[in-house]
Amino acid sequence: MNTDALWPSSQEAWWQVRKIQIKLHQWANDDPDRRFDDLYNLICDPAVLVVAWERVRGNRGARSAGVDGVKPRSIIFGSDAFLTGLRDDLKARRFVPQPVRERMIPKPGTIKRRMLGIPTARDRTVQAALKLVLEPVFETDFKPCSYGFRPGRRAHDALAEIHYLASHSYGWVLEGDIKACFDEIDHTALMDRVRHRIGDKRVLVLVKGFLKAGILGEDGVARDTVTGTPQGGILSPLLANIALSVLDDHFAESWEANSGTYTDRRRRRHRGEANYRLVRYADDFVVMISGTRDHAEAMKVEVAAVLAPMGLRLSEEKTTVCHVDQGFDFLGYRVQRHRKRGTAKHFVYLYPAKKALASIVDKVRTLTRWGTNPSLESLLHRLNPVLRGWTNYFRHGVSKATLNYLLLPAALSAHGLAALRVHRAA
Repeated sequence: MNTDALWPSSQEAWWQVRKIQIKLHQWANDDPDRRFDDLYNLICDPAVLVVAWERVRGNRGARSAGVDGVKPRSIIFGSDAFLTGLRDDLKARRFVPQPVRERMIPKPGTIKRRMLGIPTARDRTVQAALKLVLEPVFETDFKPCSYGFRPGRRAHDALAEIHYLASHSYGWVLEGDIKACFDEIDHTALMDRVRHRIGDKRVLVLVKGFLKAGILGEDGVARDTVTGTPQGGILSPLLANIALSVLDDHFAESWEANSGTYTDRRRRRHRGEANYRLVRYADDFVVMISGTRDHAEAMKVEVAAVLAPMGLRLSEEKTTVCHVDQGFDFLGYRVQRHRKRGTAKHFVYLYPAKKALASIVDKVRTLTRWGTNPSLESLLHRLNPVLRGWTNYFRHGVSKATLNYLLLPAALSAHGLAALRVHRAA
């Protein structure tokens, strides 16, 4: 790889990175035991750094600064010098990750707050480069039951899998909630899983450096990061998926050994045993169980034992067992089986959960409150993207009544503001 080439254009860089990712993915897929010993040069490659920098500057986080006070969006005319200095530091092994800036943000639907770690612009660019190189390698090892923060997969794919399983005898559900997942991942166990695929010590030192970078709190006090990977970093979702793949591997191995064929599953049910399927989206997961409530309760203990070596634990309050007839919430949807109106048949339905509806209603009320007195054009400019995004996400479920309940008051609020201004102008 020629790392002394001039900086390529955006399109040229994208195609070069695409070719690199395809080769890495093919090599990893052809040999499941292969360890990659020379990846650091790819991270320093100009094309990789150009694509990484564009992703950093193109996301919403570009408006936030790290501990150095530099916002990625503010680096416009000096981007070549920025990348040149960063690449020189990487090649000379002078690059050292900086602590992340702590910002406490409210958790949706609660009065609690969670910590968001904001890295510096330099750190974000290197993390994005690491992700571009490492993701194609680990994608070959991730199981089909994992849907969160993976290319070509989305939340609706996980919901479709749940709908299928709930409609085919998987009636009991273990709703899993991992307590402070991003904060409690054990660094040693995580790095062991990374080393299974990555043999380049320079890359391993870089990944460990981000894990141990520390946090600069809102109170101005610096703290070490003994465990976890701060939310907000570009690399954090990939590292979390690597850590949580221990759960995926456990269920995949159990499925292949005991329930791989239809005959195997029938024999297990005749013996009074249960069949299990895992559906995971990042740190949110459900275990669909074809069996009894006792099987579901036993599965709760088994999942806790699998997560323990990674330093993770289940939340006793939020990890529950229920039947699909009772219904449960997952990824903003309510999943429940009940009788179809006008018939005696029962079907599994997905519709917006109450928390999701309450959240969007609060946003609409905030945008349309009378005291703000915005122009109608400004109001619609702010209101339409919020409603469009919410409706596009929930249009795949049985959401007609909910959308009518939401959109009609919003339209009346906007119309009422316009009528009031016309009346005042007259």
